[in-house]
Amino acid sequence: MPDTTVIERIWFGNDAWARRGRLALAPLEAVYRAAVAVRGSMYDSGLLRAQETAIPSIGVGNLSVGGTGKTPFSAWLARTLASRGAKPAIVLRGYGEDEPLVHRVLNPTIPVIVGADRVRGTAQARAAGADVAVLDDAFQHRRARRRADFVLVSADRWSPEPHLLPAGPFREPLSALRRASVVVVTRKAERAAMAEAVADVLARVVPNVPLVLVELSPHALVEVGSERQRSLSDLANRDVRAFIAIGDPNAFVRQLECHDARVTPTVFPDHHHFTDDEITSFARGVPSDAIVVCTLKDAVKLGGRWPREAAPPWYVSQHVVVERGIEAVEAVLDDLMRARTTLPPTTG
Repeated sequence: MPDTTVIERIWFGNDAWARRGRLALAPLEAVYRAAVAVRGSMYDSGLLRAQETAIPSIGVGNLSVGGTGKTPFSAWLARTLASRGAKPAIVLRGYGEDEPLVHRVLNPTIPVIVGADRVRGTAQARAAGADVAVLDDAFQHRRARRRADFVLVSADRWSPEPHLLPAGPFREPLSALRRASVVVVTRKAERAAMAEAVADVLARVVPNVPLVLVELSPHALVEVGSERQRSLSDLANRDVRAFIAIGDPNAFVRQLECHDARVTPTVFPDHHHFTDDEITSFARGVPSDAIVVCTLKDAVKLGGRWPREAAPPWYVSQHVVVERGIEAVEAVLDDLMRARTTLPPTTG
């Protein structure tokens, strides 16, 4: 398994050292909790005002820092809207260079608008011809008023005692899910029973919010640069060298191990910008009989930079599989489709 950083050990560890770390950070957590509560109350009371977006919009977000599957779920929603006849755009802040590139690979014909101001971003999306928008990583961006919010919670990184930053990975407490339109429990390597257990806990927190269960299922190996595919069964009993910079590397390694791969991971921080020296050094250290595997999020940063003399890396494509609650997703998309028909004509 990947080596955990100090902060990850504090956030997710169950040993005495991790518990002491969380206790030491408790005062800062209390300050952060108070700041989040004040900001939320300012929006709830109207002191801070949300603005209408230029086109009907839905948000995809989470309560925690990374690793829940926002990007593939947002891309899947946009693709589903396009299949229904809408003209969607993805609007996101674009933290790191990888997220916009991943969206452009997953949906080459769908505009991707990058900018911290989602209100301005939806105006740019409309100017680009879009009639609906999916706001990726927008749950805490309350200035943009949207028709619905999907909020993702990871079963792979679930903690029965969620702590806020910096003592834990949560940006907001579980009670913030009351603002959600739909809560989505995602899983990558966890069993379905674990996702059901997390959903049961969340149902007690927000009994009136629909719950959806989604598996982010590995589908195939895709060669970086050529898009040639091979089966995941090719990993069985093979030496696999994973080169990864994502929010939840442990879940990705476990997915590979579920296909009987012998995984040696090299892990970088989420959104890490690989240097040429890091890429070259890693590639040179890979045995000739090993397979190099990464995620799409990593692959978009490797194209054209991988040493030609080295064996090519492969990324794992992921499918969004709704295991329970598809009717709640469809209800939100139905509403968005109706709203797009009432748009006033553009001028100029």
